[in-house]
Amino acid sequence: AAADRKAILLNLGGGVIGDMGGFVASTYKRGIDFVQMPTTLLSQVDASVGGKLGVDFDGLKNVIGVFRQPKAVFIHSDFLHTLPANQLMSGFAEILKHGLIADAAYWNSLQAVNPQEHHDWADIIARSVAIKQDVVAADPLEKGRRKILNFGHTLGHAIETWSLTAEDQPLLHGEAIAIGMIGETYLSQQHAGLSSEDANAIIATLQQWYPKRNIPADAVDTIISLLANDKKNEGHVVMYSLLRS
Repeated sequence: AAADRKAILLNLGGGVIGDMGGFVASTYKRGIDFVQMPTTLLSQVDASVGGKLGVDFDGLKNVIGVFRQPKAVFIHSDFLHTLPANQLMSGFAEILKHGLIADAAYWNSLQAVNPQEHHDWADIIARSVAIKQDVVAADPLEKGRRKILNFGHTLGHAIETWSLTAEDQPLLHGEAIAIGMIGETYLSQQHAGLSSEDANAIIATLQQWYPKRNIPADAVDTIISLLANDKKNEGHVVMYSLLRS
């Protein structure tokens, strides 16, 4: 029998499952309740929290979506023991971002974490979720302060989308966001008052965990075109969220 409007959808899996399931729940019969049960580090610290539900369309990332909060989010760090190292690294990029945008002490503490050998993620997950929850609570529909969560994502999303069709081994979301954060750190130094000292320290940390990737010259036009179609743009202006010292 078809589910009625009192049904509740349980989304057990990574970020794609959470986004797709949440989007379906939000639009089915004008909305039924759903619960997020994230199983990857990326989805536990980022995708399952905040109520953003997006799906890709026509080669553009998250271009169709809604804002809708889940009924609950259940996070258990034991799921992370099942993940390969690259999935942990993907989630760790968003954790680093949380420190950069909101909590210098947290960022400094993360310098001592080796994400490939770390086994007790509970405290780190709790801090990252708290940072995101605080930002989202103040601006649930991303009209102002919530935009700081987009640091690294304008350039990162464009590179991620390009890699999906151009690379034999496409970048994971967090890997692309790490590249985006490096690029947007340079922009922050040039345009937002981030000091050279801070910029160099941020880039050194990111490059410690995320090796350089070669992007061929003939990909630049594609990436620029993707930037021009970013959903965050205003008019014909590409919008970035940048850091300052």
